[in-house]
Amino acid sequence: MPTARRTTRRCADPAAGPEARYEQAEAISLAFVTALQVLPPRQVAVLILRDVLGFHASEVAGMLDSTVESVTSALKRARASLQRQQPRAAGHKPPPAGGSPAEYALVAKFVRAWESADLGALVALLTDDIFVSMPPIPFEYEGRDVVARFCAILLGPGRRFDLVPTRANGQPAFGTYLRASDGIRHGTGLYVLTLSGDRICAMTRFDNSVLPWFGLPRSLPSR
Repeated sequence: MPTARRTTRRCADPAAGPEARYEQAEAISLAFVTALQVLPPRQVAVLILRDVLGFHASEVAGMLDSTVESVTSALKRARASLQRQQPRAAGHKPPPAGGSPAEYALVAKFVRAWESADLGALVALLTDDIFVSMPPIPFEYEGRDVVARFCAILLGPGRRFDLVPTRANGQPAFGTYLRASDGIRHGTGLYVLTLSGDRICAMTRFDNSVLPWFGLPRSLPSR
């Protein structure tokens, strides 16, 4: 079928190398995760068909039994909504290169602080204007003191986590697993970190339903 061939070509360019295909898959995964949680169904469809699969507005209009004008309008609204979900980057230093020793060192400090519930060490890694969001929940936290209080609740007495690394849209990310009394570790969510120099300037938290999108299990066995 022509449509199927076109979709395959646009989703994964066979001429691209393994690293390029991996980065493309990351971007598609995060686009799906975010869109499915913050947008109305029609905007999700338009966004995925246009920005992820690369169909033209006229093609999408035919698929959705709509008009080009309606598709264009829905896409503008979807893009604007997703843009509002992005962390604020004004005045931030560039992040360390993905996979670099600098990124690895910062991420390792974050994991140690979170898993040991060392709130002081965790807060020391945050920028003054750290921004935490949790789509689709409309709660947002901005500023080191506010985020510190939020993390203190998450890492309260008796709550210990294991973090499993992955990447989302080229950024370091972690599945968080809460240790239960029976030893089973239950997935509670996915955190995507936005880095600025040697600090973390934003954290985006998705609920545990997205873990399979990133190849992570819903729970981990006892150890």
